[in-house]
Amino acid sequence: MWPYWLLFGLMAFMAIAAQRPKPIGNGAYPAPHVGFTWSIYFVLLVLMIGLRYEVGGDWSTYEEHVSNMWRAPMREIFNYSDIAYGLLNWIGANIGGDVYFVNTVSAILFCWGLFVFCRAQPQPWLAMLVAVPYLIVVVAMGYTRQGVAIGLAMIAIIRLSEGRMTAFLAWIAFAALFHKSAVILVPFAVFANTKNKYFKYISAGSLVFVLFSILIQQNLSFYLENYIGEGLESTGAGIRIAMNAVPAVLLLLLAGRMGFSSESRGFWLFMALGAIMFVPVLILSPSSTAVDRLALYWIPLQVLVLSRIPDALGAPGKVNIFWAILVILYSGSVMAVWLLFASHSSYWLPYEFYPSVAL
Repeated sequence: MWPYWLLFGLMAFMAIAAQRPKPIGNGAYPAPHVGFTWSIYFVLLVLMIGLRYEVGGDWSTYEEHVSNMWRAPMREIFNYSDIAYGLLNWIGANIGGDVYFVNTVSAILFCWGLFVFCRAQPQPWLAMLVAVPYLIVVVAMGYTRQGVAIGLAMIAIIRLSEGRMTAFLAWIAFAALFHKSAVILVPFAVFANTKNKYFKYISAGSLVFVLFSILIQQNLSFYLENYIGEGLESTGAGIRIAMNAVPAVLLLLLAGRMGFSSESRGFWLFMALGAIMFVPVLILSPSSTAVDRLALYWIPLQVLVLSRIPDALGAPGKVNIFWAILVILYSGSVMAVWLLFASHSSYWLPYEFYPSVAL
């Protein structure tokens, strides 16, 4: 498991070394420069996620997706449950690259979204660190399609924070081509926005209707039968829901200290309430798997809230290392517990890199 800890350690080093003092008053942070270090980390993450070998609980399923596209006509992608992902599988099977092409392109899209989101936070490297234990290691390396959808959704959220509702809807539509469940974020954005609300309600309602008709309705019976009908259960779902709920409570308590823009404040308040509502929903749902998978879209809430703790609780004008170290220790504990005790962590161990295996 040392590659995971190496990744975590590198991010922890940068989270400490690149801590920025909390501005005094209403001062703003300068945007982090896209320099050599950011580029190196981007390439490292893409390679580690994209060229993993037999890592993740659904590895054999993803290999099967590619093999099913071998010599299939390209129109077969329209019969695929997620069209964009089906296209990647068709290219990997018929043009070249196999499952590693699919995973690498998926990794690029996921990392793009993650970096856009983290670089928009006051402490971008600390945000990257918080993402390592679960969002990167478990989701991006285990749930390829939904990992891409979450990455693209994070770009959508940043566009929303800039007041660009149309761009938000476009990015969510793109994300839904990889995993249809991404549309769950649309209502939260619409109801959280007050400017031109009637136009936005109509636009969002129309988009949800179109996406439901084109992308979801044809597979609704599958989800009802396999998730709800079979009552599928996910071990550890309660812990993962709690990992979203705790930052949600912190956000509600400390929202005034977290430096939200006027455009994004309402959205994150609604997201926090949604994360808390997942607790009773999990208790009442006949399938914890269905709830668990939808709750993955709330993981960016963890990244946002925990990375802002030093600014929310620390002293203005100072580098609040103490609070940053606490966040690092918490994140390290999350990763240690998952790697050592999670029911399915054995599918991630040992981490193997395809080029080294091939050689």
